[in-house]
Parts: sequence; structure tokens; C-alpha cells
Amino acid sequence: MSEEKKTAPQAYDASSITVLEGLSAVRKRPAMYIGSTDIRGLHHLVYEVVDNSIDEAMAGYCDRINVAVHLDGSVTVSDNGRGIPVDMHPKEHRPAVEVVMTVLHAGGKFDNDTYKVSGGLHGVGVSVVNALSEYLEVTVRRNGKKYQQRYERGVPVTQVTVIGEAENTGTTIRFKPDEEIFETNQFSHETLAKRFEELAYLNRGLEIDFRDDRTSERVTYRFDGGIKRFVADLNAGEPVIHDIIEGLAEMDGVVVDFALQYNANYKEEVYTFANNIRTREGGTHLAGFKTALTRGINTYIEKADIPKKFKQKLTGDDVREGLTAVISVKLPNPQFEGQTKTKLGNSEVVGIVSKIVFEAINVHFEENPKDAKAIVEKAVDAARAREAARKAKELVRRKGALSDHSLPGKLADCQSKNPEESELYIVEGDSAGGSAKQGRDPRFQAILPLRGKILNVERTRTDKMLGNKEIRNLITAMGPTPSMGDDESEEKDNENYARLRYHKIVIMTDADVDGAHIRTLLLTFFYRRYERLIQSGYIYIAQPPLYRVFKGDFERFIKDDEELSQFLLGRIGQDVTVASGEKRFAGADLTGLLERIHFLEARIHEAATYGLPDDLLLALLGYDKLAPSDFAAEALPQGLPAYLREKGYALEIESEEIDDEKRLYAVFISANQARHRIAVEFFSSKIYRRAHETYGQLLADCPELPLSIERKEESRAVAGFFDLYKALMDDALKGVNIQRYKGLGEMNPEQLWETTMNPEKRSFLQVSIEDAGEANDIFSQLMGEKVEGRRDFIERNALSVRELDI
Repeated sequence: MSEEKKTAPQAYDASSITVLEGLSAVRKRPAMYIGSTDIRGLHHLVYEVVDNSIDEAMAGYCDRINVAVHLDGSVTVSDNGRGIPVDMHPKEHRPAVEVVMTVLHAGGKFDNDTYKVSGGLHGVGVSVVNALSEYLEVTVRRNGKKYQQRYERGVPVTQVTVIGEAENTGTTIRFKPDEEIFETNQFSHETLAKRFEELAYLNRGLEIDFRDDRTSERVTYRFDGGIKRFVADLNAGEPVIHDIIEGLAEMDGVVVDFALQYNANYKEEVYTFANNIRTREGGTHLAGFKTALTRGINTYIEKADIPKKFKQKLTGDDVREGLTAVISVKLPNPQFEGQTKTKLGNSEVVGIVSKIVFEAINVHFEENPKDAKAIVEKAVDAARAREAARKAKELVRRKGALSDHSLPGKLADCQSKNPEESELYIVEGDSAGGSAKQGRDPRFQAILPLRGKILNVERTRTDKMLGNKEIRNLITAMGPTPSMGDDESEEKDNENYARLRYHKIVIMTDADVDGAHIRTLLLTFFYRRYERLIQSGYIYIAQPPLYRVFKGDFERFIKDDEELSQFLLGRIGQDVTVASGEKRFAGADLTGLLERIHFLEARIHEAATYGLPDDLLLALLGYDKLAPSDFAAEALPQGLPAYLREKGYALEIESEEIDDEKRLYAVFISANQARHRIAVEFFSSKIYRRAHETYGQLLADCPELPLSIERKEESRAVAGFFDLYKALMDDALKGVNIQRYKGLGEMNPEQLWETTMNPEKRSFLQVSIEDAGEANDIFSQLMGEKVEGRRDFIERNALSVRELDI
């Protein structure tokens, strides 16, 4: 790097240019390489490493991949492929594995001899993971030996060394994302599991074993039926109308694998992949598939001997209603839009996919006329319903365009005709609507009460949706007509949205379960039918207060539980003192002490989800040193076993060989012989480290227990920190009334204006779509027809719920 000139700091010359060597550029601008540093970027690291193993599988050298998420936030990915080469690189004069791990655009994917197709084609994958990891250890099994090298933040800290003999071949990579780079280090089990399941479907015969040490869950994915099985499982529980149509063929070096099946419902569910990468935005392979499907069904209608009532030209939207399909293409040189690979851009793929799919559909229709007839009937029925929906849409559009006299009777409109300053509040029921109408500023705030819960549009056909009175009222009030899945021209779409009457559309529902359900239904409606409103930032969620605290003339509205805790902390009087031996806490010192106790409580709750009881964790936190996470050579940490015996626990270390990796577990045995087993990585987790630090501060602050609460002439003892927190919070509650709002109707108009509608004081959440693909999956899972997805979601997240309001 050139040294910056000191004499002329404003000069811009050669000395101003900074050269980032090695992987430092990745650490400086990580979003350029992995898209973001939030949870999506965190998952992207795992995908990059797993994609390397998948490439080995596609090349025919690997049939098993093991992935494990550890308690400290690290991840291990192991495969039984050929193993990364460890011999010296002819140009770099370093072991090849070190080159792969430390040099951008280094790998075996740039000539089509090593890998004919690959997912991580940019060649920055594993080196970027290395750069953005606190540490990365690579273990290679090759040539009958086991080689290992360790890196820290992308820099090798050891040489490639032989650590033992190996009976098989493969690569194991363990890395821990750097907390200095990433906003979060908590992987989503659901997101990773879904990705691994997809990869197992797309690579028939490949087994992916996923273990999550945080929840002790382990699941193995293997689908010898491939994509056909994928479609069958997607349609599980659905009333299907024919056997699965599938096709697998290669043309000009491009392999096309697809399967499709119609069910009796109305939702289109199409998944597309290119070289195993989920292309959420579709691309040329999806365009080719859609063209072939529409042409195939229309060709059959023209040529087949079917009743005259079915003889009509169908559009693409007509033939995709109720369709479940998976399209996977594998090609040598994929062109993705962006490093995150969400859309395939290879123009030659359109014709290849279209030809292969069209021929497969034709063959299936000729051999299975019963299936063909069922599909045609389904599509024609969809065409009629779509025509009815178009007429209903035009009727709504014409009515909305005539005059304000056509607006819904329950709408209390605003005086302003300027959409940029106008706001529409959607409220539940006439009670809340009455308060909102009286409390609003009629110059720019409009109120639309909804009666009951609107239709779940995720499960509703367009014509039925437009027949619903509440939805029709909402559409008419807003102005633009909803999307029906048909691809309108940009000009027509702009003309439609030019009728939007409000640039703030605010969902204002009660703070209870019903209110949350209505809000979810409305968000589903906007996401599926008015996605452009969300993208433009026009949809908001009001944040009415959860609590009203009052006493005599005093009144205060409180947003949530955290603010209530802060309010109660502030109510602890100046006349209160807490004593620990000779030490005294009052005022700001006492508030700080209580905040640390509150923080510790939250960490203990998190640790409980890992299977550590509160008493055991507190015993561990009381040990004056951080427990080491390595427990080197299975040796017990000096002093810790004796300390735990005093607390009523025996400590043993168990060793286990899992996926060619030696794993250590700490086993704590209580006096009644209850065993609590946890992977030693827990002791390098953020939860343990922060809890240990906070508990150490508390013990240093309060060297003597019990504690004493002193007020004026009175004094009472409390056993420990949590008893102290509860006692003082209970005292703070005395003398005030706290009302928990269940409904907006409980507020009078003045209160609703002051807390929720006054632009100078209110708090809104703006609805946005950070990841359209993820949003689509969540709406499908939680609002769609299939019960299994919702049940799995509830079961997986049940233990994380701290307060259930039912």
C-alpha cells in the first residue's frame, strides 16, 4: 500500500490510491461478495461451502454431505468427495488448498474439464467465507492421509500439516462467521433445512445430513425419486387431477430436468433452479417452460377430439392455475444476474427448455388422454373464472373512476385530494372506527372500518375475492385495481396506480390475537395483489400503545413491555437503597444494577432453549474463569470440577466421533443423577460469554448476599439478584394503575389521536420486502392450503414464545 501524502492532504494522485491485498478487499466491502451482512449474508456463507460439495456430487465423486450448526455459531460442512488437492501449486508455490482458501477467483471451476457444471461459478466462494470468518479450519482426506490447516480472518496461522491417516477421501470445513462483520450470528434452522432439502431433491441419490446442536435436531435428506418426488411432496395432501408429467433430457450441453402436476386448487407453485441454485426471480429457463406449457396445451386442444366447449385459446395464466412444477437446468456457463444468483440470463436456454418440455408434454398427452382431458378442463375452467374476474375488476375500476359518490358508505374520507398528504387508516370494527373517526384530523386522514376478517387471498380465486364486500370496499377506497396474475404493460400498470388516492395506507388493528390475524390477512392481500404499494413504501402498520399507566391526574401511554420495564425502573424512588454488606446502591447506580439483572435473565432464558437448567447455568456463571471451549485432550479444566461438586454437580467429558470429526461434550450430573449433556462449543458462544461477564459484574458489585432493601426506617432482606429485581418491580407497581389495551375501541378519540394518529407523536412501522423469495415462501407456508408447514413452524418455535396472549 502506498503511504498517504502528509503535505497535501487534499491532493488526488497515485499516492491516494489504496491497494487492498489478499482478502482484505472482502473484509472491507463484504456486501459486494455475499449481498449483505445481515442474516441472508450469514446463510450465504454456508451455501458457498455446501455448493462446493454439491459440485463434487454433480461431478459424480460425492454422495454424502454432513452439515452441523454448533452452539458457538460455527458451522461444519463435510463431504466424501475427492478432497481439495494439497500438493504444491505450480505458479503460487503454495499448497493448492491454501490457494483455494486465500485467493479470489481460484478454484477448479474455470475449465470445464474439472467440473462440467457448478453452482458457485464466480470462484470467490470459499475464499470469501474464509475472509469473513473469525476462524476457518480445513481438513482434507486424500492420498491415505489427513491434512489440516487453520486460518484466522483469512490469514493462514498454520502450515498444511499431516495429522493422521485417512481411510477415505473428502473435505471438512469448519468456520465461525466473524462477529465484527455480521449483524447477527444466529442461523435460521428453517432456512438452512429448506435449502438442504431442495438440494437433496435436485441431486437424486445424494444424502445430506443436517444436525443442529442448538436444538439437538438431526434430519437426513435423501430422495432417490429426484424432482418427481419433489413435486409429489409439494402436492402431498392436495387433491391432484392427474399423474406427474416429467422429463429429463440433454441438448447442447444443457441438462433439463422437470416435473409438473396440477391439483384442484388455484395457486401456482413453480420452483426453478439453475445448477442447483434456487432462481427465485426465474429467468430464461422459466420463460421457456411457460412457453412450452401454454403451447403444448393449446396444441392438444386444437388437434384432439374433445367437446366443442373446450375448444378455446388459453393464455399462460389460464394454464398455470393449480400448477405445481419444478424446473432444474444444469449448464456449463450460467449467467446469473448478480452474485446472489436470483435470475438466470442465458438466452440460449429458452429454446432448449421449451423444446424439451413441449416434446415431453406432447408424448404424455398422447399416451395419457385422460390426464390431458383433466388438465384441459382445469385450464378452461380457470379461463372462465379469469374472465369473470376481469369483468368484476373492470366494474370495480369503472365505479372507482366515476366519482367520490361511488366510495364505500363506511369510508370517512379526508378533505384533501392530494394523495401525497392523504392517509387511509384501515381499522377493525365499528367501535374502533368510531373512535378513529372522531379522533382523526379530517383534513388528511380517512378511516375505513372493516367488518370481521377479510378473505385469505392465498387460498381464494380472484373472482371470489372480488365478490367479497369488505375487499371490494378496500379496493374502491384505495383506487387502483388489484393484480390478477396477468402481466399488464408498464404503461397500463402506471395508469392503474395513478388512481391511488392515499400515499399512506395504515393498518391499525387491536393489540390482541384477532388484531394480529387481521393484520396478517391484510398483509397477505397487499403482498399478493398490491406488491407495488409495498415496494413504493405506502403500506404502514400503526403502533398503538400496549399500556396506559394512570393515577389521579397522571397519565402515560407505554408502547411495549420493554418501555414498561424502563418506566417502572424510573419509579423506584430516590429514598430506596440496596445494600450488599458495606456497599450501597441508590439512584442511577441502582437502576444500572437492575438493568444488568434484567439482561442476565434474558440470557438465562436463551440458554434454557439449549437444554441448560437455570440452576446449572448460574453455577457455571459463578466460576471465576470462563470455561474453556476446547477441553484440550479431554482434560478437565483445572478447578472447575471441584467448584461444581460444591454446587452439587459432577462433571464428565464425553468424546464422540461424528462425521470423521471428534466432538466433545460436557456432561453435568446432579445429585439426583439427572444428566445434562451439552457440546463444549457452548462455552465459546456469545450467550455464555455475555452472561458470564454480566454475572461477574453483579458479583463484584454485590460481594455479600443476601441483599437488603432499605427505605426510610424499614429494611428487608432478599435472597439474590432475581428476588431483588422482582421485589423492586412489585414496589414500583404500587400506587399506579396499569391498563393493558386489548382493543382500540377502549381508547377515547383524544387518546387515540395523541398516541397513534398524531403525526408529531405517533410511531409507524413501514412494511418492506427485504427478500421477495423468502417473503413468498413464508406467505405460502403460513397462509396457504397446507397444514403441515404451519404445524412444523409452530412446533419449532413454541419454546421461544415467552408470553402467549390468548
